[in-house]
Amino acid sequence: MKIIIAGAGDIGFHLAKLLSHEKHAITLIDQKQETLDNANKQLDVFTIKGDSSSLEILTQAGAAECKLFLAVTTSEKNNLMSAILAKKMGAKQTIARVNSDEYLCEEQRGIFCDLGIDKLISPQKLAAIEIQRLIKENELTDVFHFEDGKISAIGITVRDDSKLVNLSLEEIGDQYEEYELRVVAILRGEHTIIPRGSTMIKRGDHVYLLTNHENIMHITSILGKARQEIKNVMILGGKNLGYITAKILQEDYNLTVVEEDKEACRYLTERLDNALILHADPSNVQVLKEEGLEKMDAVIALMENTESNIIACLMAEKLGVNKTIALVDNSEYIHISQNIGIDTLINKKLIAANNIFRYVRKGNVQAIASLHGVDAEVIEFVINKDNRITKHPLRDLHFPKQALIGGVIRNDVSFVPNGDLQLEKGDKVIVFTKNEAIYRVENFFR
Repeated sequence: MKIIIAGAGDIGFHLAKLLSHEKHAITLIDQKQETLDNANKQLDVFTIKGDSSSLEILTQAGAAECKLFLAVTTSEKNNLMSAILAKKMGAKQTIARVNSDEYLCEEQRGIFCDLGIDKLISPQKLAAIEIQRLIKENELTDVFHFEDGKISAIGITVRDDSKLVNLSLEEIGDQYEEYELRVVAILRGEHTIIPRGSTMIKRGDHVYLLTNHENIMHITSILGKARQEIKNVMILGGKNLGYITAKILQEDYNLTVVEEDKEACRYLTERLDNALILHADPSNVQVLKEEGLEKMDAVIALMENTESNIIACLMAEKLGVNKTIALVDNSEYIHISQNIGIDTLINKKLIAANNIFRYVRKGNVQAIASLHGVDAEVIEFVINKDNRITKHPLRDLHFPKQALIGGVIRNDVSFVPNGDLQLEKGDKVIVFTKNEAIYRVENFFR
């Protein structure tokens, strides 16, 4: 499939990386030669230097023949214009990145659809929704529900007092069989381990597992982190993502927003009805302590400076704050969150890229969840017809070693399968897979 990506920054690069595993013909357009050179070194893509809203550049890129056009530059106007032009030239499907919240309302979406843009993506809105989910399930660092919670993918750090320390997955399955859990990945330092029955759980491991939603509370207790109700939330930084997050959270929590810019504070005061707005430096820990940092149940650091966000969350952890979330610009930081003490580091560009990736998936994919810090996906497939995956038990399928089947939903009943299970038409199957194996996994469900 021919795919054109306008913008080779973090979102465009990550998308190209995900899609390149499937042997698509990918063209990257960017105005910075250095950015394109970096992409060329790491990815098998064709690059064009220029403005993606230029008809000449779009013609050179082959927009008329492309199946998918992704406009993800930092310029909202450029994205909208280039996506509209690409569609008029013949592109089959177009997606544009926007910053403005107003474009996402139903009326505006209809207008852009008429103009030729199939989907609008807002990295800030997606990140705010991710934060909301993480605050709600506060004992977890990741959570994604499949089929309304019949199976949930969760991430959590193994504490020193965890009952699972020094147990193998086989032993865990025997001892806690009633909880229907399946560990699908372990992040140990910066290394992702796809576990097998003999794999041992160690202190400090960050484990990702699949289970029924009603079992989450029991499992987090076993892993050594009890659930704590979140009432008081402090957001550090009230611009852009800070404002959108506050707008979503203000009805459910006692919310405090700390912002240094006076005009931004005035803007927040006029638009937020149920939040306390403090005009102060959110990177000054002493000031935050005076404003009640130690009384907070959760701190969300969304300042423009990554290091300030990390330091603020580390101080909040030290003062006993239960839940900390820090926004980071550099995606490489995502891997270190579990090693430094912060519950979750989020990168809005990666969240947006993964969301777009889900949208463009084909075949029998029902949903995809991306796990923080792990170059892998949890994917829900549905078996629409009898094929090779329904003709043999799981142990005889020769499934890729970089993937494993973690859960099955059959007739609205979810369960963790063993090697003897034979899948059936109509089953919904939850698979954990590294990015490089997605294409081979998909072949099993076609």
